[in-house]
Amino acid sequence: MKSLNSMNDIPSKTLLIVDDMADNLKLLFRYLSNLKYRVRVAKDGLDALEQVVYAKPDLILLDIMMPKLDGFETCRRLKADPNTQEIPVIFMSALSDTVDKVTGFEVGGVDYITKPFQYEEVMARVNTHLALSELRHALASQNTQLQQQNKELDAYAYTVAHDLKTPVNGLAASLDALKHHLVDKLHYPLDEKAHKYLGFLEQSADKMKSIIDALLLLGQTRNRSKIQIQPLNMERLVAQAEQRLAPLITQSGAQITQPMQWLGALGYPQWIEEVWVNYLNNAIKYGGAPPLIRLGCESEGQFVRFWVEDNGVGIAADKQQSLFMPFTRIAQAGVEGHGLGLSIVQRILENCGGSVGMESTPGQGSRFYFTLPAVTTPAAG
Repeated sequence: MKSLNSMNDIPSKTLLIVDDMADNLKLLFRYLSNLKYRVRVAKDGLDALEQVVYAKPDLILLDIMMPKLDGFETCRRLKADPNTQEIPVIFMSALSDTVDKVTGFEVGGVDYITKPFQYEEVMARVNTHLALSELRHALASQNTQLQQQNKELDAYAYTVAHDLKTPVNGLAASLDALKHHLVDKLHYPLDEKAHKYLGFLEQSADKMKSIIDALLLLGQTRNRSKIQIQPLNMERLVAQAEQRLAPLITQSGAQITQPMQWLGALGYPQWIEEVWVNYLNNAIKYGGAPPLIRLGCESEGQFVRFWVEDNGVGIAADKQQSLFMPFTRIAQAGVEGHGLGLSIVQRILENCGGSVGMESTPGQGSRFYFTLPAVTTPAAG
């Protein structure tokens, strides 16, 4: 970024002075032109609005008291137009009343200069707001580049995950076929080590499949236009999630209780099922022994809050803020994960018009929740 001192030596900025007093225009035009700015003038607000259509200035010095269209209304119109709303406007007026200054900021002005002018003040304020404008444009450009890079990374990750899915599924199927071939057809006795190594291979294949599925889902959540938000049958979605987690529920001895009645909410069924799978999976893994899990819902105005409560050890306050970031997971000895789940949950809920969060007290378990827009009509059957 150019320094404030060096900016005067580079005739790259265009200023528009808007004033109905010819003497003011002449003095400011001469002073700012000597500072190597390109300077244009307009005699009133209407003249200024016509000029900016054809050539946008980098900054506008705008008088308040003018015929036809005063400075406040001129600024309102500039800020209402997407093509000119980013141009910094500095008001100029002999008025020093606080009410006028407040009005200037309310309509979108960035600063205020009181007549008669102190030229050093004019130069300082103009340079400052040109520098700030450059910073805003640079930041917006960087954000656009980052968004594009994120889209490209998402597309690449989705493509790689999609390409890996078939060979990983083939690997898992081949391991299962090999095991049955050795035992059932060849009657080859597998000792303890062979069973152990085959088990490791099967677990690794399952983990790879889980990571690939998560990456594919993460990529799908980027495109909200392909989903249809609709009333949800939450009882059915929870039942489907529990069915998918049945082996883990049985192995852990988890006990899951549900509310007598689910409140109606809007969302995309396939994605909300994934939310329940993720929350329940974490509650089982990080719950007590055995995991005691309670599900619930409550009304929050135009939203419904759904939650999963466990009887685990809880999560320290300094760890809670990062849980919904990609590749962050609850750190607990003996529990593995790939750190994508909660970030996917957050993206899903944002795309469905809801939000996510959690509450936890060390030693007293955790409650993970999500909100969705409420519906007044009966949920889909």
